[in-house]
Amino acid sequence: MEKREIEELRDKVSCAALLESDGWKLDRKESTRRALKYRRDEGQIVIVIHAGRGWFDPLSDAKGDVFGLAEHLGADGFVSAAAHVADHVGFVFSQPEWVRPVRTIALAPLDKRWRSRRRLSSGSSCWRYLSEVRALPPAVLRHAVDFDLLREGQKGSMWARHTDDAGVTVGWEERGPHWRGFATGGAKTLFRLGAPGARRFAVTEAAIDAMSLAAFEALRCDTLYLSTGGGWSPTTEAALGALAARPGAELVAATDNNAQGESFARRLREIAENAGCAWRRLTPSADDWNEQLRVKTSEAEGKGRKGGCRMPAVRIKGEASPGCAGP
Repeated sequence: MEKREIEELRDKVSCAALLESDGWKLDRKESTRRALKYRRDEGQIVIVIHAGRGWFDPLSDAKGDVFGLAEHLGADGFVSAAAHVADHVGFVFSQPEWVRPVRTIALAPLDKRWRSRRRLSSGSSCWRYLSEVRALPPAVLRHAVDFDLLREGQKGSMWARHTDDAGVTVGWEERGPHWRGFATGGAKTLFRLGAPGARRFAVTEAAIDAMSLAAFEALRCDTLYLSTGGGWSPTTEAALGALAARPGAELVAATDNNAQGESFARRLREIAENAGCAWRRLTPSADDWNEQLRVKTSEAEGKGRKGGCRMPAVRIKGEASPGCAGP
């Protein structure tokens, strides 16, 4: 096959076509205009990028173009992969592909867009969403607000700031009753809640989970509660590596209690081992930390109605070293 023919196939066949024909399903809720998340079975994920021309597996180092994806899905070598790709020329999707709308107005710089949103305030629709729907206690929310980690998004949603090692805003997680996404034009690094000079780093997959774990641990003063925003970018890995390299560091894999969470935990363990720091696995008894917090809150409210006066102890699977209460 000539180089021109290879380039034509690469232009004509989207990575998404190979995935759909192989039984993968588009997770529209978790997808963005730039990154389409496809799932198959539990724990199998492929992200399609570059308008369908590229892909990567967030749980491994696998990535490439449409021919590489064909091999990733089972094609035996490039010749077999090229034939498989050629079979998908003119592929008709069962649902319309995600079409990026034409942008007529240039985006403002990230920091300016962040500052343009209102700070989270008690009683606002976003505050009610986080405190009533997500069961996050006021003390944790106020702590996050004091350090400018949360802003009010559209329609009662939350923006949770991601920063680089110098504290510069590089993006934000967006979560609301009917919306989840990430800042357009932003980059995932880490949401960071807690003591900047900490040596214990508890890594979760979402800012709401990081705040939920902080609630369980009463904002330990020796801990920085982190969120990767559900992704695993090179900048995220570099940021975690820098934290793990601190003298006396302990990396706590507080990821979800499912196959993806276990995959993330294994990658965190590799980072800890490469940096020579301590590592622990801390697992919620529910699927994630916020779900466990909501269950605990619901149970406490039920006991309160029956005359109980205190919240029950929460069983947390895994180990964690004792620490001191946070501010």
